[in-house]
Amino acid sequence: MTDLDERIVLTLRERAEGPVDGDRLLRSSRARGRRRQLHRRVAAGTALSLVGALGFGGVVGTDLDRLADRMPWTSATATVVPPLPARAEGVPGAAADPTLVGADPHVLHLGVDPARAHYLGWEVILGQVETVRIGVPGGEPVRVDVARSAELPSSVEIDGVSVDVSEPGPQVFDGQARATTGMPRGLVTMWQPVPGLYARAVMLHDDRAVLERALGALRWNEARRCVGPLRLDALPQGARVSACAVDVASYPRLVTARFAVTRADTETMTVQYRYASQAGTYTRANHSVAGRPVLLSATRMELVGIPRITVSVDFGWPWQSERPPHIFTEADATTVLAGTQVDEDPTRPQSWR
Repeated sequence: MTDLDERIVLTLRERAEGPVDGDRLLRSSRARGRRRQLHRRVAAGTALSLVGALGFGGVVGTDLDRLADRMPWTSATATVVPPLPARAEGVPGAAADPTLVGADPHVLHLGVDPARAHYLGWEVILGQVETVRIGVPGGEPVRVDVARSAELPSSVEIDGVSVDVSEPGPQVFDGQARATTGMPRGLVTMWQPVPGLYARAVMLHDDRAVLERALGALRWNEARRCVGPLRLDALPQGARVSACAVDVASYPRLVTARFAVTRADTETMTVQYRYASQAGTYTRANHSVAGRPVLLSATRMELVGIPRITVSVDFGWPWQSERPPHIFTEADATTVLAGTQVDEDPTRPQSWR
């Protein structure tokens, strides 16, 4: 294989199987597929076949069964309930102490009543927002963002679709459900569960009954750990985890976990875990870390050789623009990857760290 051939293969692999953050092909296809699905439902009242809409037939080394498993927006099967994040024992919920929201990237300060709804995913961004995505029987997903500030992000993503939830003028946290602006025409509601706490719920469709059921399942008096099938036991000096996200919307066929590691303003590293039940085992390596085979490209290290699982670390400065003076290096990425603890069977969430 020539150098050019190898670079092409690496690029295809990075685009087709790499982390969500860097996978522009998958992200844009997800959005296109979801928008087509929404438009087709409006016009004909039927769901669009997502695989057919995306046109992934040209992706090297994939088949329809494997692609179906890898679609991150595919809902969990009706017979399998996604796992709950573990309780954070001894930690008060947001209602008891709103100042804790966003203070720890490893803790969610709200929960979901499992008797009324189930988790599709959860996320914490240090110093900013805590998020849960909720599924109710027979309903579309609902995303809930919680923060200590009324300055919530003006755009959010649900099932690969970016939704503009901004309104002209001051944000009104009055608990009223309103139509979102632009396309799709979903619902948004904003309220204050307790003084000093700001919440917003968004869904892609105008189904007020589903929205009310999802919000009724929220629990503000408990805390949960942002935990998944991957743990980072080592970080570069001066670095910290600044974000944690877990997606179980397609559990047990697809499970993803993602961490952001930061140091200073210009140093960011993303660590991604992805399990796909029908994926194969990628074994080609050109490097090793702590005795484990690794595929190293310009700004990515990917742990290989684990059936159905990829673990990758994106670091450095991959853009052509001027490189900042301080960025994470290959040595930093090696430190992180050497210290990762990987759950090779994420269908046993009791072992999640």
